Amino acid sequence: MSATDPDRPGRAGRPDRPVRPALAFARSRGVPAAAATALVLAVATAVFTRSRVELPDFRHLVDFSVPVAAVAPVAYAVVLGTTLHTPQADLEHLSARPMHLFRRLHVLALTLLAVGLAALPLLTGTPPEVFTASARNAIGHLGLAVLSARFFGSGLSWLLPLGTFGPTLLLGVAEDNTPEWWAWSIQGPHEPGAAVIAGLLWAAGVVVAGRGEGGGRPSAG
Repeated sequence: MSATDPDRPGRAGRPDRPVRPALAFARSRGVPAAAATALVLAVATAVFTRSRVELPDFRHLVDFSVPVAAVAPVAYAVVLGTTLHTPQADLEHLSARPMHLFRRLHVLALTLLAVGLAALPLLTGTPPEVFTASARNAIGHLGLAVLSARFFGSGLSWLLPLGTFGPTLLLGVAEDNTPEWWAWSIQGPHEPGAAVIAGLLWAAGVVVAGRGEGGGRPSAG
């Protein structure tokens, strides 16, 4: 009797049920653990929702800060980006199923999760406009994580989110105490240019997610 025999008794004398492909896909990438970790970060953000991150005076003597809820999505993207790697990449290459569809649905699910986490601080008094900026940053940085995994290897999915946000914090404020045009992640919630950049980054991530390996070997995405 094979392990895949539908009549094979399982727990409590019941036949084993076949594993759903979507569930197996998520488990192979550690999605439950990453989601739990991101949830803890979101809860901590909700607790400190009234706090602000002071940007250092690296170039000019400015006094600029952003809500912690607008910064937290970078952490969400880094944590959720770890699910772009799977140790079963070689098996997936042999799969008869269209894995590119699973990968794109995976990115969509991560996006919905990241936006949901960004909404959590609303329960503790975060203004809606801060949520708008937080959701925008979650979408844009998740797109960067997918692009990073695709071009630099899934083990480096954190590279572009952190590699772009660091210089933004250090160099993103102009002399007039306003964000530079390219510092989209610290711009106000109603800046259309920032929303366009975040949307384009996410769309690019969705496109490349279905091409090639996107989530396998740490050294070659």
